[in-house]
Amino acid sequence: MCPDCQRVASVGSQCVDCVRQSAREARPIRGIFGGSAALGRPLVTYTIMAICVVVYIAQLASPRVTSSLMYAPLLGGDEPWRMITAAFVHSPAGSGNITAVFHILMNMLALMFCGQYLEQLLGRARFLALYLVSALGGSVGYEVYAGLIADPLQRDSLWFTPTVGASGAVFGLFGALIVLNRHLGRDISQLMGLLVVNTLIPFFYPGIAWQAHVGGALVGAGIAGIIAALGRDRARAQWGGIAAVAVLLVVTAWATYHHVMGPLGL
Repeated sequence: MCPDCQRVASVGSQCVDCVRQSAREARPIRGIFGGSAALGRPLVTYTIMAICVVVYIAQLASPRVTSSLMYAPLLGGDEPWRMITAAFVHSPAGSGNITAVFHILMNMLALMFCGQYLEQLLGRARFLALYLVSALGGSVGYEVYAGLIADPLQRDSLWFTPTVGASGAVFGLFGALIVLNRHLGRDISQLMGLLVVNTLIPFFYPGIAWQAHVGGALVGAGIAGIIAALGRDRARAQWGGIAAVAVLLVVTAWATYHHVMGPLGL
């Protein structure tokens, strides 16, 4: 081989074709729970954060962005994708509305705190699935509670009240952190304290959809429990468990919507 085609190896040199062949034949590095090891920066976490920030800037530029992506149980029947898109939208800051700025700021800080750890622990694909299904779980939790107390003729009920924010998905990450660290025998006392504090905040600051927090946390903990129970040796079966959780949420959302809207013939 010519000097331009030489690639330095641990012993001697290799040609470019041998390097490519070795890369194809090398087994992927697996994490503790069987996912492909997410080496380097937490790219999925950074991407989710970037999407949220870009969408937030777009919200400030046009109110139509918020109205197009937010979720309310009434809209779940015709536009079910809002149950996911609402997790990438946050309360837009109005004139002097500092609380709205804290909404996205606190969610992004929590996402960074949980995401960079879980993405490395689970692998990028499983982490993304955990985040998205937890976001769905947050919306379903909000819908189920709204459906229990809903009066479709009362326009000020939760059934008509929109909700936005990544909180449901973030609480899913909290739930997953607790379950997985417990499974690994690591200290979870600080995580439990953080979860309790964040759970109590809505009772002091009205207008926060605590129902989405509960829904997201339960779903995140459930998915983490499935991953931990199946373990590394049955890594492929974990995807079946995650899919089953997603299907259960979709069925629950469908049943709740028709339970509330059915009597009206809608």
